[in-house]
Amino acid sequence: MEAKATAKFIRISPRKVRTVVDLIRGKKIQEALAILRYTPKRASEAVTKVVKSAAANAEHNQQADKDELFVTAAYVDQGPTLKRFQARAMGRADVLRKRTSHITVVVGDKKEGRS
Repeated sequence: MEAKATAKFIRISPRKVRTVVDLIRGKKIQEALAILRYTPKRASEAVTKVVKSAAANAEHNQQADKDELFVTAAYVDQGPTLKRFQARAMGRADVLRKRTSHITVVVGDKKEGRS
């Protein structure tokens, strides 16, 4: 039994979100939320929402027990990049790349990869 939740077009660089997502992969839902609560990164707020949504999906759609769920998979893909420019000296311009992320969390009733 698995349930999935995705947050798309989150305005944080995927590289920064991956450091937060790596902390919770394979953990129980309650433990993952506790880790995210005390992680001093801006991405932890977005990841928390996705984890809660995936747990709610499992609870509602598959009648799963929320206390028995694990984060079986969590990954971050790169979304579209907003390209902006910043004025520089002598009439030049630099490109600013404002990157976006797609965060996906899959929860299930057992750990993947461990017996």
